Amino acid sequence: MRSWRGLVEVPDDWGRSVVTIGVFDGVHLGHQDVVRRARERARELGLPVVVVTFDPHPDTVVRAAPRPAVLTPQARKEQLLERHGADAVCVLPFTRELADLSAEEFVRRVLVDRLRAAAVVVGEDFRFGHRAAGDVGMLRTLGEKYDFEADGVPLVSDPAAEPLTSTLIRWLIENWHVERARYCLGRPHRVEGRVVHGAARGRELLGFPTANVECPPDTAIPADGVYAGWLLRPDRRPDEDSSWPSAISVGTNPTFEGSARSVEAYALDRDDLDVYGETLGVEFASNIRPMVRFDSVAELIEAMHADVRRARELLDDA
Repeated sequence: MRSWRGLVEVPDDWGRSVVTIGVFDGVHLGHQDVVRRARERARELGLPVVVVTFDPHPDTVVRAAPRPAVLTPQARKEQLLERHGADAVCVLPFTRELADLSAEEFVRRVLVDRLRAAAVVVGEDFRFGHRAAGDVGMLRTLGEKYDFEADGVPLVSDPAAEPLTSTLIRWLIENWHVERARYCLGRPHRVEGRVVHGAARGRELLGFPTANVECPPDTAIPADGVYAGWLLRPDRRPDEDSSWPSAISVGTNPTFEGSARSVEAYALDRDDLDVYGETLGVEFASNIRPMVRFDSVAELIEAMHADVRRARELLDDA
């Protein structure tokens, strides 16, 4: 798959394409539906699919708001977009200049002049241009002027019949609903980071050696608690030793008066993994229990044995 940082990297001889546009953080079921529809239209026209996305998140420029917690870092996002049908991804640096373009100027510069769109497929709530003045109706009108089709794809709902959005998924993850988030994403939520040395209590004191995964500060990390999931090497093939069922702890280790949050994964029945310094992923499949402060190390160890048994049960059914 091709990957371009900005319109300047789009080849001058790039032909016509089917384009879809959005932030696509999480590449959730709604995003997948939009890309799937773009893929179908591209197949009908015999053209490639280009996904246009933005970095940083538009809210940081338009609303001067903090960056929302990231569901999928850029590299992971591009992998998922390719899996679901993208032939190319164009990451537009979201600047004040881009935010100030009128709806028509955005269409002309991005969709017409550089990507030569024959069709544009977006979610039905898509807005664009200065002060979000453009909508799907305007996109269709501009398509008639600039010779492209425009299609608005209906929104997908989650199991509670709420419109499925990245904002909803962030809330679910941060509020102890990783199973519902798993449904919305079509896969478990994953965080990634380098394995660093911790206090070594897991191996030396508790009997459960863990990988302490240091995530980037803007990562969407689940609420404090214990989870069932997987520890994995993202860049390995599935047939390699690359994924291990795990019991995962998120929190500050309150039994030991901790203050810094950490993500620690114990790979079930594995005390031989040497993964320090590697970049690993942690996927969250199911909740086990909230984070609790125990009165003694013995109580904590007993609870950890129960957590491991429960993780095994949940993952056997996953």
